[in-house]
Amino acid sequence: MRDPEHWSLSAMWWHVYPLGFTGAQIRDRDDPEGEPIVHRLPRLEAWLDHVVELGLNGIALGPVFASTTHGYDTTDHFRIDPRLGDDADFDSLVAAAHERGIRVLLDGVFNHVGREHPAFRAALADPGSDEAALFQLGAGGDAEVFEGHEALVALDHAGDAAAELVTRAMVHWLDRGIDGWRLDAAYSVPSAFWARVLPAVREQHPDAWFLGEVIHGEYAEIVESSTMDAVTQYELWQGIWHSLAERNLFELEHAIGRHNALLATFVPYTFLGNHDVTRIATSVGPDLVPHALAVLCTVAGTPSVYAGDELGLEGLKEERWGGDDAIRPEFPERPTPADELDDATRGVLDLHRTLIAVRRRHPWLTRAHTDVVVVENGTIVLRTATADAAIVTALNVTDAAVRLPVADATQVLAGDGELAGDRVVLPPRGWAVLSS
Repeated sequence: MRDPEHWSLSAMWWHVYPLGFTGAQIRDRDDPEGEPIVHRLPRLEAWLDHVVELGLNGIALGPVFASTTHGYDTTDHFRIDPRLGDDADFDSLVAAAHERGIRVLLDGVFNHVGREHPAFRAALADPGSDEAALFQLGAGGDAEVFEGHEALVALDHAGDAAAELVTRAMVHWLDRGIDGWRLDAAYSVPSAFWARVLPAVREQHPDAWFLGEVIHGEYAEIVESSTMDAVTQYELWQGIWHSLAERNLFELEHAIGRHNALLATFVPYTFLGNHDVTRIATSVGPDLVPHALAVLCTVAGTPSVYAGDELGLEGLKEERWGGDDAIRPEFPERPTPADELDDATRGVLDLHRTLIAVRRRHPWLTRAHTDVVVVENGTIVLRTATADAAIVTALNVTDAAVRLPVADATQVLAGDGELAGDRVVLPPRGWAVLSS
């Protein structure tokens, strides 16, 4: 568990997929190696004030290193993808972020590389080469790949070569000013590998933060054995969106119980959306987005907002080639001023600013346990508290008005509920966040 004063415990992230966000061509490129440098990263820089105005203080970047297609088929861990720009563009983005008090997280794809990676091509040409030690090569040059994706060649995490490469890459970009790493597909990498690499990186950058992408498994055990600081909380994500979509808030109660148990070991990275899942507004419908965001902002964790969710964007993830396009769209070169947005978009943006501000005013929420006061299929009341303070979140996903207990809450901070003695009255599909 990190020291209570570590910067990560006050971090709230804006997660962005740069290749899509900036309009880079992702597929069907004629000659990726020969493409000219296109300076697209400054488009991200133009959105940094938007991040600050949201109340967030971190940008979690998707892949920015040279690759063949979508960024997760890396061909050079030490080079900015020419579709995004060059080192100067990257340095400018990091400097502009830090000037605004924004931390920078990079996406480290260290489980596998693209088939066009020079080291893999060298290994295929000469299985006795030094580069071959990076991979698991079988007879005839066959290589282990990631989850059946032939374009993604798995590294050999049992050997020295991969550990040396990953350590060197992490330190290189931390030296350049980033604040930490998201470890892509961390669940596919043996914990012993991370336990070897991360302490070596911390020797040079003790303040760095390491987040593992872990979809399933025993989160606490993985954190302890790997020495990662946190992992992605997919169980809570599933519990939030699915319980709302299915009008079964007992599922949310179960997810929160498991979430509480993790806090003795680490602070989970919590989210409603990312570059790999259907947009929250599509999953639950626009009218229940406030309910989902209220939970995200009032239970423990390190919250993240996927770029565009704060604008009410919708998008369906599909299991096909190009099935991520709808959730990884291009954004305008700069944010649209709030007074030029339509009412629905401005409403979602104001909702995010309001609930993120609630979280900011109550930083103790990062590590506090949540109790379920009452729960039915269509209603739930959550109380997240310390010995000295409490935040109560009341949700109604039914088509009727309800009266719900508010424990010791005495003030409505956000939502459409009204206090009536020791109850809060919620309209159909209403919600409220309250404080004691």
